[in-house]
Amino acid sequence: MKAQQWFTHPVGLTVSAVMTTLLWGSAMPAVKIGYEKLQIATGQTFEQWVFAGYRFTLAGIMLVIFASVVERTLNKADRDGAGTTEHKGTTGTPRLTWFRVSRLAAVQTFMQYLCFYIGLSLSTGMQGAIISGATCFFQMVVARFIDKNEHFTRRKTVGLLLGFAGVAVVTLTQGGLHFRLGLGDICLILSALFGGLGNVLAKHESRDLPVLWLTGRQMLLGGIGLMIVGAMKAGITPFQWEMQTLLLLAYLAFLSAAGFGLWNMIMKYNAVGKVSMYLFLIPVFGVFLSVMLLGEHFNVWTLAALLLVVAGILVVNRSPAQAADKNYLDGPTTGKDVSNQTAS
Repeated sequence: MKAQQWFTHPVGLTVSAVMTTLLWGSAMPAVKIGYEKLQIATGQTFEQWVFAGYRFTLAGIMLVIFASVVERTLNKADRDGAGTTEHKGTTGTPRLTWFRVSRLAAVQTFMQYLCFYIGLSLSTGMQGAIISGATCFFQMVVARFIDKNEHFTRRKTVGLLLGFAGVAVVTLTQGGLHFRLGLGDICLILSALFGGLGNVLAKHESRDLPVLWLTGRQMLLGGIGLMIVGAMKAGITPFQWEMQTLLLLAYLAFLSAAGFGLWNMIMKYNAVGKVSMYLFLIPVFGVFLSVMLLGEHFNVWTLAALLLVVAGILVVNRSPAQAADKNYLDGPTTGKDVSNQTAS
């Protein structure tokens, strides 16, 4: 089965999206555990950035190696006449290509995780998980301004409002309806904004550049950038490593490489409005994993936020809604699939 067939098929799309959001949801408690094991305190911002730099540099290396193996396999298939493939090389001058990779690295890895690691150190794993659901909202808003084919239908709007309400509810304290928006929450929201912008930008760039090639190199550049910024004050090796922390770092790198690789493939072959609501699964997985792994308290406001998030996903992804959304996006019948239009 070709990549496009898998990522546009309902089963392939759902399996890939759930796997991606599960991986990303597990990042919240994993990073918090990493802070604890490496003795990174809340105020040690530069150490947090060095840790993030290690993670994404290693993730980038993983994807670059994997993409090279895939490229060699596809080239061999072409030489052997084993049918058509989805492979295509880079286009444009090397200088322009690396500018595009660097631009994506600055948004999707560097700025997103510059804010994320600060925000998570000042918040709980559950808060980080649920606020990260705002990525869905920002992604759809950015796509609406960039792509004229991306529209807000009533069902999408209702689903987004429900999901974003869940993000708002999680900032309520246990003591009542007292709204608290601290520096950690602001940083996490900014991280979600850069994440949404980066996802749409990655979709745009993948029209001309191979997804895995692009994703691996942008993560490598972004990771090196984070490491350099952190090392300016903390040094390049501020941690004492043990086998447990090395395995944790390897897992964080793997989930980043696999998660971004899968999600950028999903974005390449589908309309943004069709897949964005799956991002609200991140808080669902993140909250429950934080409860299991970190022992965080599951209070009534967290439950209310999760119910709102799940309701938003169900509203957008009901079968009648999908048919209505498709007709709305397509307009008059053209005989072309939306996903093919957006992936061209």
